[in-house]
Amino acid sequence: MTGSVEGASADGDAESVPRERRAVVAKRVDSGDADLAEITQLAAAAGYEVVGELTQTRTEDAAFMFGEGKVAQLRDLVRRTDAGAVIVDNDVGPYQTFNIGGKLPEGVEVIDRFTLILEIFGQRANTRKAQLQVELAELRYELPRAEAKASLAKRDERPGFMGLGEYDESVERDIKRQISEIRDELESIAEKEEARREQRRDSGFDLVALAGYTNAGKSTLMRRLAAEIDVDENADRHPDLDTTAESQDMLFTTLGTTTRRAEMEKRDVLLTDTVGFIADLPHWLVESFESTLDSVYRADLVLLVVDASEPVEDMREKLVTSHDTLYERNEAPVVTVFNKVDRLAPGELADKRGALSGVAPDPVAVSAKTGAGVAELRDRVEDELPDWERERLVLPVSDEAMSLVSWIHDHGHVDEESYASDQVTVDFEAKPSIVARARSKAADLAPAEST
Repeated sequence: MTGSVEGASADGDAESVPRERRAVVAKRVDSGDADLAEITQLAAAAGYEVVGELTQTRTEDAAFMFGEGKVAQLRDLVRRTDAGAVIVDNDVGPYQTFNIGGKLPEGVEVIDRFTLILEIFGQRANTRKAQLQVELAELRYELPRAEAKASLAKRDERPGFMGLGEYDESVERDIKRQISEIRDELESIAEKEEARREQRRDSGFDLVALAGYTNAGKSTLMRRLAAEIDVDENADRHPDLDTTAESQDMLFTTLGTTTRRAEMEKRDVLLTDTVGFIADLPHWLVESFESTLDSVYRADLVLLVVDASEPVEDMREKLVTSHDTLYERNEAPVVTVFNKVDRLAPGELADKRGALSGVAPDPVAVSAKTGAGVAELRDRVEDELPDWERERLVLPVSDEAMSLVSWIHDHGHVDEESYASDQVTVDFEAKPSIVARARSKAADLAPAEST
């Protein structure tokens, strides 16, 4: 068994940060060295100041997660740093949580990885859909704990056994009822959003989604690609629409969806940024945010953004996991984007391309920060989107025909527009559905000709 303990003594800084927001982070791994980088970032994203660290390499202890001696070290570290919380980067069971808490100074909260993530989600939930998804995740997290209390109470017939509180079987029923009601409301929201997506497609827009892990630079890339004009500036405004996508060096700055019109040469593209993936999320938590992920699953194209400055093995693991998530339900093509190439040494990009060719055969290399490679990415997006049809319409010169020509400009790309004394000819490219509607509109103009 190996491990480490690091901490800063409580000093003058303790007065500026409330005790309950001072945290010790801890992690146990079966083998190798425990990495606390991500849990430290998550703690910061939730508003905690990390004042101490503890790790251990050993098999899981059924009672305490860590070895009992390591828990004693954790207690001493909490006292020394005057921490008000212990954040454990493991899936800690309810009994383990209680047992650890019983060894710590009074009032110190024990928070596991998923409770911390839910806390962050709750802070970021600014739309009704996001709030419902957070509530659903919290209920799904609580349900097995309520079921555990039920099982224990029935077996031992001791209310409050192990300090878990008196069991009331109505609690379990109430949780299941709330889960059902939230799912129904989320389904209703999803149906409205799907109708809105189809309206946008009918208006000639292609839908492109940004996917990837947190801090890969999705929001920064979105700002780089986005046009200055917001989508739906008039009445039909998307409820999740924001004028900007945040781009901060922080996890989970994006929870709901942010949709902007992208700057492209020919195509009208709506670009949507969603919550980032994160390692080791349990299935129940991913499922709780299925409604947000629909923006990815139902897109015409997905840009999978990867931080190219990370080690190759980290990139490979995230690519494989992302592919598992995307290809489970997504039928749209996926373009891998190696972002943050401005941080790479000469020759490093070529090495990573070669090493990752099996999982990212043709990535686009960009720096969202500097703009390098973004023009090539725009070209790639237009190349990968579903093919357009080419059409040539010959229309009589009339007010109705001019209205149709204007409509074609708004919904497709006009290659040539020419006028004779009594007719106008329009050569254009557009989505098949738009071409069909243009033909139908042209047929209503008499006399009219289509070739």
